[in-house]
Formats: sequence, structure tokens, C-alpha cells
Amino acid sequence: MRKPFIAGNWKMHKTINEATDFGELFVQKLKDEQVDLSKVDVAIFAPYIHMSALKVIFLLRGIDVGAQNMFYEDKGAFTGEISPSMLSDLGIERVIIGHSERRKYFGETSAACARKIKAAYTHDIRPVLCVGEDLEDREAGSHKDAVRKMLLDSLDGVQAVEAEFAAVAYEPLWAIGTGKTATPEQAEEMAALIRSVLAEKYGSKVADDMIIQYGGSVKSTNIAELMAKEDIDGALVGGASLDAAEFAKIVAFDDSVKKESLKQVSVKNVLKKDN
Repeated sequence: MRKPFIAGNWKMHKTINEATDFGELFVQKLKDEQVDLSKVDVAIFAPYIHMSALKVIFLLRGIDVGAQNMFYEDKGAFTGEISPSMLSDLGIERVIIGHSERRKYFGETSAACARKIKAAYTHDIRPVLCVGEDLEDREAGSHKDAVRKMLLDSLDGVQAVEAEFAAVAYEPLWAIGTGKTATPEQAEEMAALIRSVLAEKYGSKVADDMIIQYGGSVKSTNIAELMAKEDIDGALVGGASLDAAEFAKIVAFDDSVKKESLKQVSVKNVLKKDN
């Protein structure tokens, strides 16, 4: 049974004062939107320097604070890195792994992602693994092969018990920060593909239970249509998550589009779609 998961990725934005102002306003905006936080998981993936302050603001309010990255070693001579044990000590329970900007600008490999997922599991930190194709692959028609390879390489050596602790975010690179959004049909096609690959690797139960998010220019005006799709369980929101009112509207997507809020999906049907 899958519970919708809406997360904001702030990337390199906001001062500490701006972050605390956001946190207090966001709590109020969720109340204004009458969001029932028992029906949807919500998280803010913030810069490291904001995490402690946000944890205090969100304490007992059902909103998680996550990290945008971490290293896979617990300690050592790794200047500039943050370890999973450090995040755990702060009470951080979620982390983004393999975001396209980490892969593109900082050379993060899928092999490193696999090591990070295993390290996150060891410290009870739930990773969100990001995968997605670039415009060249999309236009060449090789987008499915590209995403399949990235997903499998990023899970290489990751056991089922470790993988089922994670979520996957499908983020087409051509839609991140461009104002372009994959159509709900394109997003669903790729989410279904991801679920089928997970089923092939880990079996239907792990695949059925896995949260798959969509990310790429998500807004309050398109979230409900995306969430109506069978295999899309949430969103990893970039720029729109920087605005408290807009992000609250995204979290408050019309949950009537997800009948009974929690939903079991047949991997058998997913596999049929991919054939």
C-alpha cells in the first residue's frame, strides 16, 4: 500500500532567515489548505545549514527534513563531505541520491549512488534515488534504455531489503528547471517502466510497495493530473517548493484522484504496459 509522498528540493537557495520564515509560513499555509498530513508524506530537502532550524519548526507537525546529498563513508579525510552518521545524529531520515545536478556538475556515478543507498540503509535514512534521461536520449527514442541502465547501475549490489527502504524519482533532465513538463502520459510510461525493472530485479512485492515520484517543473496547476496516474505516487518539486503558498497547494493536490488515498498496483499490469 503506497502513501503519496510530496517533497521539495530547495537546491542551493535561501538564507537561514529565509528558511525559517518559509517554515513558519508553510505550516500555516498547510492549515489554510486543510491538508491532512496523515494521508500524505511531506518533506523538504534543504541545504545542510538549514536542517536543524527546520527540524525545530516542523517538530511534531508531520513534515520531514531531508538532505540533498551525503557521502557513503561514516568518517575520514573527505573534505567538504557529510556522512550518513552525521545526518543520523541530526535526526535526518531522508536523503536525495544521484540527482541529475550531482551527476552532471560533480561527476557522481551510478556506482557511487549504489554505495550511498547501502550506507543510508545502514543508518535508517530513506534515500530518494533520482533517474532520468536527457533530451538527446528522449529525441533518439532511447530514453527507456537510458533510464533502465541508470536505475540498474544505481542499484548494483543493493539487496532487496535495502532497495525497499528507498523511493525512486523519475526526473527527465530536459524538464528540470526548463519550464517544460513531461506529459502525464510520458511520466506514467516511465514510472511504469521503473516499476517493471524493479519487479524484474527484486520481485513484485518490492516493486508494488516502492514509491515512485515524478520531478520536473511540477506546479500546483499540473500536480493533480500527474498524481492521477497509476504508477506516480508523488513528486520531487524544485523551484515551486521555494514558495510556501505554492508548495502547500501542491501538497494539497486533490486526493480524490487517488481513490482511498492508498493504492495497491498490479505489477502484472505494469509489465503488460511496457511490452
